[in-house]
Amino acid sequence: MIDKSLLAGITILLTLSLVMTYSLSVYTVVHFHYDDFHFFIRQMIAVGVGFVMMIAVSKLDPDRWFVRLGMTLFFVSFILMAIVPFLPASLAKEVGGAKRWIQLGPMSISPVEFFKIGFVFFLGWSLTRRFKDVVKIGFFQEIIAFAPYLGLYLVSVVIIAVFQKDLGQVVVLGGTLLVMFLFVGSSLKFFMLLLSGVIGGFVSLIIAAPHRMNRIVSWWGTVQDTILSIFPFESLEQFRVEAVKEPYQISNALNAIHNGGFLGMGLGSGQFKLGYLSEVHTDFILAGIAEEMGWFGVLFVVGVFLFVIYRIFMIAVKVESPLYYLFSIGVGLLLALAFILNAFGISGVTPIKGIAVPFLSYGGSHIFAAMLAIGMVLMISKKVPRDEEGKII
Repeated sequence: MIDKSLLAGITILLTLSLVMTYSLSVYTVVHFHYDDFHFFIRQMIAVGVGFVMMIAVSKLDPDRWFVRLGMTLFFVSFILMAIVPFLPASLAKEVGGAKRWIQLGPMSISPVEFFKIGFVFFLGWSLTRRFKDVVKIGFFQEIIAFAPYLGLYLVSVVIIAVFQKDLGQVVVLGGTLLVMFLFVGSSLKFFMLLLSGVIGGFVSLIIAAPHRMNRIVSWWGTVQDTILSIFPFESLEQFRVEAVKEPYQISNALNAIHNGGFLGMGLGSGQFKLGYLSEVHTDFILAGIAEEMGWFGVLFVVGVFLFVIYRIFMIAVKVESPLYYLFSIGVGLLLALAFILNAFGISGVTPIKGIAVPFLSYGGSHIFAAMLAIGMVLMISKKVPRDEEGKII
């Protein structure tokens, strides 16, 4: 029996995605002269196909199909992700000077969304085999043991952050990798070493790209007064940036959140979706929800999302297979980090990373990938011991 509670949580989020896609896409529809239901129909198709795929995957026997599906997903997505920057314009969609999407007729697919799931599978599959009988190893042996996985991550960083200019996905993968190392038994000393390296590499990628530096400077201008007031040392004043205008998107996102108040303006009555927030139904959908449904609406979304993560982790804890355990933990981390980065970005806590909100934002690739991941977790949930009423023991 699959975990019906997890399925119910996902269904609620997908239903809300359809409602908000129709409500928030009104300006884009009018501006580009689309049909009124243009984005709603496309999102409904993505959700429908993704839902069928999720249920189909969940019906498979995990002992027979889980490794096959995960390994295929890892290698195929990695190859597609690696070649997409070199494909001709007729096959690869270029936005902002980077090729991230493969054009397939009327739709486009982002291989990196599927690679994240394959990456988590490969980590779980390989780590469980490598550390199956290991009780305790020294620090240097630990470095050698984890080096291949760090090498794979660095290759992914080059492809995603350098060629595709998508630093947000690198952050999600890096955070997931670090935490999965902890769950497999890495020492705190090794974890801190990796964390230092990741932060150093992250800073280097920012410094190496002018557009990222400009984004950081713009973000710092919005939070410098608050942060510097916490540490009132004169020497820190040298880090103050003068006359920096608040980023346009963040400013309007914050105004939309403020405008919604506790109860919201009402479904369909939001004002900042009317050209102030570009394509608010995508990466800024949480701001749109906050304006139209208020803080109560946002808390409802957060509550459902936390419930989904809780059910995934519950399945991970109760399942006996180390592979199933690590994969479920990894999927939960991917979804949680993506949600946190998006929420922090639109509220000005961190720079905007262009990360979609799982199950909510408009778009086919992240919906398909997230539904495939949940399908695999539901497949695993059939191996969890339950009582006669179907509750997890």
